[in-house]
Amino acid sequence: MTPRPVPSPSSEAGPAERASNISVRGVSKRYGRTLALDDVSLEVEAGRLFALLGPNGAGKTTLLHILSTILRPDSGVAEVAGVNVLTNPLDARQRIGMVFQEPSLDDRLTVQENLNFHGLVYGMSLADRRRRIEEMLELVELSDWREHLARQLSSGMKRRLEIARGLLHEPRILFLDEPTVGLDAQSRERIWMYLSELRARENLTIVVTTHYLEEVEYCDAVCIIDRGKVLAEGSPEELKAAHGKEFLRATALNAEAADRIHARHPEAIRSGNSLVIEVKDAAFAPAFLAAFAGELETVSIDRPSLESVFLTLTGRDLRDKKAEPRDIVRAAGQRGEASTG
Repeated sequence: MTPRPVPSPSSEAGPAERASNISVRGVSKRYGRTLALDDVSLEVEAGRLFALLGPNGAGKTTLLHILSTILRPDSGVAEVAGVNVLTNPLDARQRIGMVFQEPSLDDRLTVQENLNFHGLVYGMSLADRRRRIEEMLELVELSDWREHLARQLSSGMKRRLEIARGLLHEPRILFLDEPTVGLDAQSRERIWMYLSELRARENLTIVVTTHYLEEVEYCDAVCIIDRGKVLAEGSPEELKAAHGKEFLRATALNAEAADRIHARHPEAIRSGNSLVIEVKDAAFAPAFLAAFAGELETVSIDRPSLESVFLTLTGRDLRDKKAEPRDIVRAAGQRGEASTG
């Protein structure tokens, strides 16, 4: 699934739109001995689509919970739309919408009742609630389901309803924590279609956390975060130009073959019988194929991409959730990079 390009809103923004931004300065958060966020600083311009990219446990959700006033940082300052989330949490909540990673609908209520209750919580008038419920149901294509209980919806429909709920009170900023995790490709595509329409129509600032690389290719800016630290930030093209490298991916026929390849290339990042090796010159791939032709099941070359950016910066593969820590440490150390786990 490749999300559709999301057009950037016009730069001719008025004062209210320009104020709708996000500022994080020196934010840290610890859970016991675990440092979830380590002196994080970043800025998000109004009307932009900003992605926090990193593996599970990187600190993405913790940062969103601080920005949405759910958690307090141990240190640092965070502002949304010009409002300090620590000193003015109620004002901050009026300016943001939130879609949580875990389902948060009331399954005992209908689709319309879920939205209406949200509007009541935010002090919206009856007229405004009716208007926005109609607009949001039409946007996420749930108008025909308004009288159905939330429990009767599919996973994708529930996620669309949660997006509609997060936007009901007309926030200037929308936070989405892994909004498409667990959804099928068609549902993921539709979620991004709705977000594209929203940005074009309402100059909405959107911050999304994800570990799906294909979902950030069309973002205005991407912040790569791992082990609670910001490693790099910029547009996808800027990140590729600065940090992208070519990598050879090989799957050995068996464990013995993988052992032999790893012995010859200890710099490789290995998971089971799969290895990832940086391509440093044009002669590397032909020489590798000649040396191990009879021991390989598959071989491919990754051109500079966001995945190779992540691999370069962290010493591990974002899509490999089971990489052996000792292999990651070895690979990172031999490249002179700091290992992050």
